[in-house]
Amino acid sequence: MKVIKKLFLPTSYVDNFTNITPARLNQLGVRAVIIDLDNTLVGYDEMDANEKVIDWFKLMNDNDFKVTIVSNGKKKRVSNFADPHDIDYIFNAQKPLSRNYKKAIRLMGVPKNETIMVGDQLMTDIFGANLIGLKSVLVIPVKSRDGYATLLNRRMEAIIMRYFRKKGLLVKED
Repeated sequence: MKVIKKLFLPTSYVDNFTNITPARLNQLGVRAVIIDLDNTLVGYDEMDANEKVIDWFKLMNDNDFKVTIVSNGKKKRVSNFADPHDIDYIFNAQKPLSRNYKKAIRLMGVPKNETIMVGDQLMTDIFGANLIGLKSVLVIPVKSRDGYATLLNRRMEAIIMRYFRKKGLLVKED
């Protein structure tokens, strides 16, 4: 079970990406954020950034945090979401493979130990971050429904989450 913990346990667990504040990032020694798109920032079926997302992007920018969206989504989906807000992105990221996590870190020009991954899935976002030693934050999905491709991941994730909760390893932060 040590392997499960090493591969899937996030650094932090919060309700929503908006809980990730400049103060919290400073506590973690972080200057750059890699963030998932679908069901992390908005629902997988929402095409545009809402006011909450736009305000968070602005807050990060105003406090000199770099942000890059790393998504398994298609180019059109990710670019249409990110471009209006001048947010860097990587599409078809093939998470949890590490190549595009490393690419995002290079693009932001911030050391790995000052970068964090934020996402809603243990099986892609957190697993990928843990594979390369990135800090990570698991957020509760913004919608209870997922795209078809995510359903199997969610079933496996539920088993792992039960184990973490039973062992007292996964405690939600404010």
